[in-house]
Amino acid sequence: MLDTPRHLLVLYAAGAIVVLLLGARFLSRPSAAPAAASRAAPALQVSDAATGGRVTVHVAGAVRRPGVYRLGASARVNDAVRRAGGARRGADLTGVNLAAKLEDGRQIIVPLRAPAGGGSAAAATPGSATAAAPGVPLNLNTATPEQLDGLDGVGPATAKTIVK
Repeated sequence: MLDTPRHLLVLYAAGAIVVLLLGARFLSRPSAAPAAASRAAPALQVSDAATGGRVTVHVAGAVRRPGVYRLGASARVNDAVRRAGGARRGADLTGVNLAAKLEDGRQIIVPLRAPAGGGSAAAATPGSATAAAPGVPLNLNTATPEQLDGLDGVGPATAKTIVK
């Protein structure tokens, strides 16, 4: 059949196996975007090393000892609130994402719980005509012009435009 010597056939087969193995290794690698991100990560670690791997945050609101605190770069909001003495009685911790990672230079505000009854429950109810209470989030998808008008810097004309 073929006039090719046996040792050349073995050499071609070995070359084909090497090419297949290199191709499989290349295809099993992550895409180029994560590779670029992994190369950028050491630069972030260098900047953390310059600050000692610490972040500085301001904890305010309904905590026992409000102030500026330095914590480890891997700390969470919960750690910062505990460092500030914990939440005071009447604090509304549902208004704070305690699991969020801390970011350098951020302020963490622990709000007070809204008083029971009265207008604050109506303010939080979607579709109510009452203006939103201070510190209570307002859903822009369901807010009325009256609720939007109660926000700082939003007048009746802007409220109507937002609702449109």
